[in-house]
Amino acid sequence: MVTAAGVDDLVLRVDGSRPPSAAEVEAVQRLCDRAEDDFGAGVLVVYASGAPLPGWTRTLDVGLVTKWERTVRRLERLGLTTVAVAAGDCGGIALDVLLAADVRIAAAGARLVVPVGGDATWPGMALYRLARQGGARGLRRAALLGTPIEAEAAASAGLIDVVTEEPGGALAEVAAAAAAMPGSEVAIRRQLMLEAGQQSFDEALGAHLAACDRTLRRAAAS
Repeated sequence: MVTAAGVDDLVLRVDGSRPPSAAEVEAVQRLCDRAEDDFGAGVLVVYASGAPLPGWTRTLDVGLVTKWERTVRRLERLGLTTVAVAAGDCGGIALDVLLAADVRIAAAGARLVVPVGGDATWPGMALYRLARQGGARGLRRAALLGTPIEAEAAASAGLIDVVTEEPGGALAEVAAAAAAMPGSEVAIRRQLMLEAGQQSFDEALGAHLAACDRTLRRAAAS
């Protein structure tokens, strides 16, 4: 029997006012381990808020940044549905995990903030995800100048799924839907979606047919 993670089982709180650190990397890795070991469906919930303060890059080196980016990538490919709930200003590592989540819920008044490191915006993988997921239109000022993106504008750009005064209700709806979806199947659909923007129809056909075959075999065996 598949055990589904509810909204309180796998919870990550990310404070974007802090720079990436070994402790943050370890916390995310431990939660991913728990998700993979203990649950076959359901949600991992990330509460993301806070934006970096001036000078936040002083303690960073590229080795630590690499570990953090690879950890976020692991979260992005997890075999469960990931849901991020953003509140207030959401930048730095909070923006990283928000843009890696499957479903993004923003509390009313939230803003996405591309942080400034040194004398320009931080060129981490959040910039990559912003460009790929939201397109360049309307996001250039954020990417180049660090102008905050209001929640409604982020929703219009496809970066946020819902803006609401009651994030808890939206979160509960997602959790109910995800409880019935095996995490391994969610991961396959996510991968197909991520690759769709990079492949032609003919290049994608084989992977989609393989997924269809897998689904038919599972249905026949049930």
